[in-house]
Amino acid sequence: MSVVPFRAPLSPRGRSVLVTGASSGLGRACALGLAEAGFRVFAGVRKEADGPESTGSAEAFGAITPVRVDVTDEASVAEAAERISGLVGEDGLWGLVNNAGICVSAPLECVSPQRLREQLDTNVVGQLAVTQAFLPMLRRTRGRVVNVTSGLGSVAIPFLGAYASAQFAKEALTDVLRRELRPLGVDVALVQPGAIMTPIWGKVSVAARSAMDGVPEHIAELYRIPFNRFLHHNEQQARASETRPEDFAETVRQALTAARPRSRYRVGSDARKVSVLARVLPDAALDRYLRPITE
Repeated sequence: MSVVPFRAPLSPRGRSVLVTGASSGLGRACALGLAEAGFRVFAGVRKEADGPESTGSAEAFGAITPVRVDVTDEASVAEAAERISGLVGEDGLWGLVNNAGICVSAPLECVSPQRLREQLDTNVVGQLAVTQAFLPMLRRTRGRVVNVTSGLGSVAIPFLGAYASAQFAKEALTDVLRRELRPLGVDVALVQPGAIMTPIWGKVSVAARSAMDGVPEHIAELYRIPFNRFLHHNEQQARASETRPEDFAETVRQALTAARPRSRYRVGSDARKVSVLARVLPDAALDRYLRPITE
């Protein structure tokens, strides 16, 4: 049996990384964690005042540069790429962490076409637009793309159909990018975090309840009780989770520095459990397992 020789992780020193969606939650934790590890971090935010440079250890302050980028706005993406290209110069960009995203939560019968477009435009179309804009810099360094999805990239659960559709699509994009870019020297990895308590859960609940406001009452009434129960359970599950934003940041660091990056990294026991269930259970059994959500 041949033994693969151990190769030490790469040093973050002298390497630049862009993290999108870095104004709060997992993106903010990721930007801070990567800066503290030694990366030069460009924190992609919709408003530069929302950059994460105001928190974290003192060592990270000088290593984070907020950059305004709206992933749904092609002009904004192009401007960000031009600015970062000018800042990194011939050194290029080592890593792109596609973390920006939104979560539309509602029964699919209650998701308007506009809301579905917003979900897909932010989590799928916008991610590809950002990747395309920064690939010339990544090819120069033979760098890395890290796409962030979730456990819902493996299993689509009731009341998160729009979000799961985006995550499934991003998983497919990641697989294809990995296969297309590897011959060009760019590695692509996927990070799937499970439930982690961040401010997004409160925002999801508020937005989800408002999503029902424009639905005809006779339809909304069909879903209201199980949907509200689902939202409460989701938030409680996140609060009870032992997985921390710092665990996510550390996993992204591993994907960016591993000598041989894995194709997938799962963060948290729930993300690993969902992945196993998706692989081993037939559809009928998985449907039965998820049925209590809708009852």
